[in-house]
Parts: sequence; structure tokens; C-alpha cells
Amino acid sequence: MCGIVGYIGERQTIDVLLDGLRRLEYRGYDSAGVALLVDGKVIVRRKKGKLKELENAIAGERLISTMGIGHTRWATHGRPSDENAHPHQVGAIALVHNGIIENYRALKKELQAKGRTFTSETDTEIIAHLVDEQVQSGKDLETAFRATLKLLHGTYALVCMSAKEPGKFLAARKGSPLVVGFGTGESFVASDVAALLPYTRSVAFVDDGEVVVATRGSLTITDLDGKKVERTPRQIDWTPSQAERGGYRHFMLKEIHEQPRALADTLTGRIAKNGFTAPRATTDGGSGDHPLVTLDAIGLTPDDARRFRKVMGIACGTSWHASQVGKWMIETIARVPVEIDLASEFRSREPLLDKDVLCVFVSQSGETADTLGAMREAKKMGAYCLAICNVVDSTIAREADGVLYTHAGPEIGVASTKAFSTQMAGFYMLGLWLAAARNAQSRDTLSQLRDELIRVPALVERAIEMTAARAEEIAKEYVKTYKGRPSMLYLGRGPNHAIALEGALKLKEISYIHAEGYAAGEMKHGPIALIDEGMPVVVIAPKDRHYEKVASNLQEVRARGGMVYAVATEGDTSFDELAEEVLYIPATPELTSPFLTVVPLQLLAYHIAVLKGTDVDQPRNLAKSVTVE
Repeated sequence: MCGIVGYIGERQTIDVLLDGLRRLEYRGYDSAGVALLVDGKVIVRRKKGKLKELENAIAGERLISTMGIGHTRWATHGRPSDENAHPHQVGAIALVHNGIIENYRALKKELQAKGRTFTSETDTEIIAHLVDEQVQSGKDLETAFRATLKLLHGTYALVCMSAKEPGKFLAARKGSPLVVGFGTGESFVASDVAALLPYTRSVAFVDDGEVVVATRGSLTITDLDGKKVERTPRQIDWTPSQAERGGYRHFMLKEIHEQPRALADTLTGRIAKNGFTAPRATTDGGSGDHPLVTLDAIGLTPDDARRFRKVMGIACGTSWHASQVGKWMIETIARVPVEIDLASEFRSREPLLDKDVLCVFVSQSGETADTLGAMREAKKMGAYCLAICNVVDSTIAREADGVLYTHAGPEIGVASTKAFSTQMAGFYMLGLWLAAARNAQSRDTLSQLRDELIRVPALVERAIEMTAARAEEIAKEYVKTYKGRPSMLYLGRGPNHAIALEGALKLKEISYIHAEGYAAGEMKHGPIALIDEGMPVVVIAPKDRHYEKVASNLQEVRARGGMVYAVATEGDTSFDELAEEVLYIPATPELTSPFLTVVPLQLLAYHIAVLKGTDVDQPRNLAKSVTVE
């Protein structure tokens, strides 16, 4: 979760570090720090709070340096404080760490028994002591670093430097993301490619068990024992402006408005606009390519598709909600049973998997620790593992048997929006591919389903236009009226049950208002007890086959004095007297309605959070990529 950045070269290092940390600040929120090599000495500056606190603390200092490391922290061991902030320094050694060292207590006792003292509560400080101890025994920095890594149990992304060896820094990864950037006469390392975009687009992603040696002129990747690993740099096509706000007040608002483009980019080159030919079986490993839908990297043949008896979607948080929508899409389109599992629960039971199960692992970052762990378990059981993710060459994407990349671009806001929409698009396309391969639908039906998906980006754009101003007005009224009622219910049926869950999550994440999403039909089985005079309830009621039943649920809310906010189809006037406020969206078929119904809920949560004055892009206690369990 923490943000890491390291640099060696001819630039003014403090500027590179602060710029990189600013771009990674969404990964950590409780403290920040830097370590710089200045006049042959390691100088550490760190501060509790947002990055701005660190910037204020060092303002006016002459920190002239051409090598350094920086960190934004998301606390795991030890409360937020100056002492627990990274980098940690022991003697000439300074290092930063993302992850959790599981055996730190035992290691700390051993070090204390040798007379070493500690100044923080973190597990990270023991790593600095271990490296220093190895150096004090006569080893060079690289040998000491490798020896220390072999003592650690748990997860880490580490970057280490020493005043005694000023021409390089070292980095390593096990279970936490790490990427290196190649420049001319300079080298970079970071926990996320966003930090590197202003300086280089030539990057390589570090794998578990690998060690990086970075100098001004070279970046060398080796295994833990020092054997060189060949890694061809890849070019990232994201631009720096894609990771900047572009005139919007917050990244989240920008990313809500980017959803039409992100969806169009995800569909481009994959969905044929005309014609249909049934797929033919291939014997060369297959590309998943036929005129209806082209999914080059999923690694499956039509014969494979016909073999699968079940699909499982496995994810966390918002990606889990996308998977819930995906269940409706795949079962409806491809007529194959789908189960959805929380990645954090997957390994705590004994799932029944084999080679005839297609497991779809969904993660925006491709680094989510629980999802990655679940995928590794599924692979052991022989299931085919397909990733739906946004970050190219992320760990989940690399380790999966096949991958369906979304093309949302960098998503900086912690509360996911455009990644969610493109994940749903990924499931829809997978449903089309499976249906065509399994001959599950007629050609006319599949062509119609494809055409409905093609229309989605334009419909989402119109949904934003229709609801943006109205959502802000409703948010103002809500904040003024419900200061003493910090709770809200969200109700939906069919695929929009998952949108009710997602809408509630968005409100919780960024406004800190308690909210719960429910299947509308389950309201009478408990949640209706919460409804009394003035209870705010969001009802998702597009014109689909569930419409009449949802309308009945809405009446039940009204009968008990609940205040109804409805999301309804344009032209449907039946809610004018039933709801306090209505957010209208364009008409669309049931399976594509979640792309539209989620938009006003994202906007409503955003504007409520802004009016409450919370930190929209970096909400408390949350991080963008959950890389620890």
C-alpha cells in the first residue's frame, strides 16, 4: 500500500522524490519521508501527516543530492508518527519498505540481545539493523542486502542505500509491487508506474524473489542468489497528463467523467461492429479470435470454452461488485453457471476446482494481495486462471494463464470508478466470447448483445450529462437535511443489486457515512426495520423485468416514512410523486443498465463527500492498492 520512489542520476533528487511521492500519495496517507545522500552522508527527513507536512518541514533546506529514496506510509506496524515514518536509518544504511515482515518480533529479540536499540514501533526498522549488522561484519552492501532478505518471512518491496557505497541503490520484491524505470544516465524505482511517467516510459516490473542493483548507467535484475535475469523493458503508453487532474477538482471526479473514453478504449479492437462468423477450434493454443469479439491474450481456444463446466469470479471490494454484475452477464449470455467469491475468503475454505473450471481474478492494480494469493491456490488445483486487470505486466497479469486487460488508464482516486466500469465491460466481452464458442445463443441474439455493448460508452456519457448537476443539488439537500441521520440504504434487483452494493460502498469510502446495499427483495427480511420517518433510501429502478417489483419495494419504503431517491429511466414519470428526488438515465437493456445506474451513485457520493469536507481522493484508512493481507 505504501508509496516508494528511488532515484540516482544527475537531476536534483529531492525534486524527483517529492514529485514521485506526490503522484503516489494516494497509496499512503499517514506520513512521508526522504533519505538523500548529501556531501557523503545520508540525510533523513520524515514527517507525520500528508506529504505537504514534509514539504513544509524541509522548505529552505539546501538538500543538494543526486541519489535518494522516498516513501509515503500506510500504517501496519506502529501508529502514525515521525518516528514510525520511513525511511529508517541505521548508521550509514537507509531504507524504505512496503509490506509486512511476519517474523519481525523474533528478529527484533535477537538484535536486542546483541545490544541493538530501536527507535520506532515498525517491523521495517529491524531490516535496516539487519543490513547494518551484515555490513559491520565486513560484507559489502549488496551481499549484506541479499543475506538479510533470506532472513525475512513475509512480504516486502524494499529500497536500500548506504553512504559508504554512494554510487548505487538496491531494491527487492516479494509480494509487494515494484517497478524500475530506465533513463539515460539515470535509474528509477517505484511502487507504481505513475511516479515514473514524467521521466521515462521505459520500465520493467520486478518479480518476486528478484533483486535490483541500480546505478546511474545501469539497472541489473538478478535472483536472490545473484544470477542475472534478462528483462526486456516495455514502453508504457500512459502520458503524465493522464495521471493529473486536468482541471477537475479531484481525481475521482475526473475519472468519473473519463468513463466513456475508458469504456471505448477497452472495447476498441475487440468488438466487431459488423458481421459474425462462428469461431472455429484451433490447435495452436488459440488467440480467442473471431469476428464477434477478439480477446487476444486470454489464451483459450473455443474447445477450451466448451470444456468449462463452471466459471468463478474472485475479487475484493469494488472488483467483487463488478464480478457480481459479471455473473449476470456470463450466465445470461453464455449460459454457463458462475460463482462469485471474495478473494479474502477463498483460501479459508476448500473450494472444489479442477481443469474444467475457469477462474476469473479481477483487480484494478493487479497487485491485490488476497486476489493474488487466491489465484496461486487456484493454479495449484489445476483451474484455468484468467485475469481482468488494468495494469500491464502487474503480478496477477503475469502469473495468470491468460489476461483480459481493461484500458482505463491510470486510476488515482482511491474510490474506484472507471476501473469498475471497464471491469464490467471485460465480463461482458468474456460472456460474448464464451457464448459464441459454446454456441449458447443464436447469431442474431449475439449480434444484438454486441450492438448493445457498443452503444454503452455514448450512453454513459449521456448519463453523466443528465445526472451531474442534479446529483450535486441532491447532495446539497442531503447534507443540509440529514446531519443527524448518518446512514443510508441502497436497494436494487438483478444486476443492479451489485450496483446498490457499489453505491453504498462509494458513500462509505469517501464521505464516512454508514450505508448498506441490499437486494430489494430482501428488504422485508430485516432491513425494513431500519426504515422510519426520514430514513434516506436510494432505489435503483430502471425499466427492466424487475421494475414492477422494485416499484413495490419503493412503496413499502414510502409507507414507513422513508425518503426515497430514485434512479430511473428517462421518460418514466411514475416516480414523480413517489420519490423526493429522481436521477434519470437513458434507456438501455437490463444487462447494460449497470454501466449507467452506477454513474449517478458515483456522483452523489462524490458531491456529498465534497460538501462534508472529507479527503475525496485519499480517504482515511484506505489505500488504492491493498498489497498486504
